[in-house]
Amino acid sequence: MLVKLSSASFKQTRWYEYGIRFLLGGLASVLAGMVSAQFGVSVGGLFLALPAIFCASATLIESHERRAKETAGLSGRRRGQQAAALDAAGASLGSIGLAAFAAVFYALVSTNVIGAFAAAILVWGAVSVSAWWLRRTLRATSRHKQPGRCERSARDRSFVP
Repeated sequence: MLVKLSSASFKQTRWYEYGIRFLLGGLASVLAGMVSAQFGVSVGGLFLALPAIFCASATLIESHERRAKETAGLSGRRRGQQAAALDAAGASLGSIGLAAFAAVFYALVSTNVIGAFAAAILVWGAVSVSAWWLRRTLRATSRHKQPGRCERSARDRSFVP
């Protein structure tokens, strides 16, 4: 599976859904600003690190997938939940990359701001893609090691702890 961009989601998204994302993202930024004003920039920065749009995106992804299945005459509840869970997994992997970005930028900013920013972006991309690849590889490996129902012996299936 290759990582690629697709413009198909722009056709699926309604105009008001962009408004919801913008509103919730803005509210999260205002909340981070208020926390920063009250408790200092280091604490406020932790709130800015929170993916501000994630909550809105997860609900919108769930509703898009559910709606697509229901249009086809099927119950889309489970599919919507799975799509939102997959988005959450991707967001968590991106957050690992964000932490790497912050560490590199912090380490290099005193020498050259533009260079530190460029290096941090490269590290963020490399760490995020590497985390995705590692998760995918480990997940595929663990699937192959687990015996399926058909592969277990009758004795294993009859034992109930």
